Amino acid sequence: MAADEDGSGDPVPGRAWSRPAQVVLVAAGTALVTSTAVFLGLVFLSVAPSNSLSQRYQGQVDGLVYPEFEQNWKLFAPDPLQQNISVDARLRSAAGDGAWIGLTAQDIAAIRGNPVPSHVDQNLLRRAWDFYDSTHGSDESPIGQRGALAQEYLKRIALQRLGPTLDGAPVTGVELRAVTTAVAPPPWSTQRWSTAPQYRELPWWPVSVADYRGLS
Repeated sequence: MAADEDGSGDPVPGRAWSRPAQVVLVAAGTALVTSTAVFLGLVFLSVAPSNSLSQRYQGQVDGLVYPEFEQNWKLFAPDPLQQNISVDARLRSAAGDGAWIGLTAQDIAAIRGNPVPSHVDQNLLRRAWDFYDSTHGSDESPIGQRGALAQEYLKRIALQRLGPTLDGAPVTGVELRAVTTAVAPPPWSTQRWSTAPQYRELPWWPVSVADYRGLS
């Protein structure tokens, strides 16, 4: 048997916690476990499908989750995204109309093979198009002030990418389009649908020198 620090050979007794210390430790541990369980439960309710419990405590759930712990996904999503959307743009100047340039294709080229892709390349254009699509009617007219803001945002992204001149002349207009292609069903699926691209061309938007202010 190994000797203890005082050389007596007797085992050193373990540290004994006093009763008040034990009460404090148990109370602290219980509080920690309880608060963690409540937090995880509320986060779960925020991403779970709507139910009586989440509806009853919606205020408490939103108060905890937003904005620091916001989730942009849902548990048990009924139907995953089944379309690929690409955004193209072209310019107009006194020299004529330019060719379509794939803005989404530029982002994909910047992401592919990059172990740490930029957040801008991954999300800026995609979120800008989603913003535009949600704030415009079927005739491409903006709905309220947010619609006008979404249009200006998408326009300036295109102008920043494509520059202020076309064939040596100042840009006077820009046009965008979205190309939507349905994702083909898996081989084992009995569902069938067309994967032909669908084009949505927006109207020409006028461009002035002021539209390039602040763009680098």
